[in-house]
Amino acid sequence: MKSRENIQSKSQLAIVLSKLAVFEKFGKPQLLKEQYATDSEAAAEAVWFAYMHGDIQGKAVADFGCGTGLLGISALLLGAEKAYFVDNDDDALAIAEKNITAAATMTNFEIIRADIEDFNKKVDTVIQNPPFGTKEKHADRQFLLQAFKAAGVVYSFHKIETAGFVKKIAADNGFNVTNILQLQLQLKRTYDFHRSRMRRIDVGLFRIEKT
Repeated sequence: MKSRENIQSKSQLAIVLSKLAVFEKFGKPQLLKEQYATDSEAAAEAVWFAYMHGDIQGKAVADFGCGTGLLGISALLLGAEKAYFVDNDDDALAIAEKNITAAATMTNFEIIRADIEDFNKKVDTVIQNPPFGTKEKHADRQFLLQAFKAAGVVYSFHKIETAGFVKKIAADNGFNVTNILQLQLQLKRTYDFHRSRMRRIDVGLFRIEKT
């Protein structure tokens, strides 16, 4: 199994991720679920950040709404004890399984086809890129609430302008936002109505810890 010893830098991790399959090549993303592939640079930046905070290596990690699996795979490559890939979309999980095989020979993972509300295991860390709630109101809220039930540390992508909302829901549930890593997500042309080949959106990776 590839582990921390094989990945020596954030840029090396990004290179590994850039070779993996994404929706536009191997599957059909669903607009109402706001399915966009997390780009390799942002995924590497996020999970490396979590690794440097001691929340990946030797930990049980869950990737909620895993899509094509880049966040969970990054965790495994950086030495996670186990990773759970959770999604309710068969096409996404099929791509994720191919990507796990392509990234390394790994046995310490579990693919779970389920709504995140049905995930009933306890883990150390949840890392997720949830829907931002632009198509289904409060979709991001449900991801946060479930993550708080599953883990003591949560890493979650949100639009930077929603920082107040994230901080409030964290505080209301006994958690505290300890860090916000500002990133740009590269959104490739995914749906027919998209006019530009790529656009960038400002997001925050929120590190949220149980108080």
